[in-house]
Amino acid sequence: MAEHPIEGLMKSALDSITQMIDVNTILGDPVETSDGHVIMPVSRVSLGFAAGGTEWEGGGNDGGSRAQDGGGGGQMPFGGGSGAGMSLNPMGFLVVSDTGVRFLPVNSDAVFDRLLDVVPDLITKLATPAARRPTTTTLA
Repeated sequence: MAEHPIEGLMKSALDSITQMIDVNTILGDPVETSDGHVIMPVSRVSLGFAAGGTEWEGGGNDGGSRAQDGGGGGQMPFGGGSGAGMSLNPMGFLVVSDTGVRFLPVNSDAVFDRLLDVVPDLITKLATPAARRPTTTTLA
């Protein structure tokens, strides 16, 4: 059975999308700093895709439609198209060090992200027995 023209349109568009997007689009190439930290950019990718087409019976004097040639199996004219769009938004950076992994958001109003960054340190401090906690003295 012959391939329908819409299949060619969709295959072409999806091949182009596959070439545009890969894992390095979301997690960028890691960069190592002089003090041993590894920094990786993180992005959010949104993608949309659409394809469509139609066949129609020719009107007028084209002589190529099934209706005009008695339905003898002639191929009907086809019209179609496809398209895709992609949005790439930087979200922040993953910073990997000897002490752990932190996410540094690009926007400063990311309160929830900052809270998640502080919670492990807070739990560690609360879990440390009082006898081992450093004491501070104030001089009057």
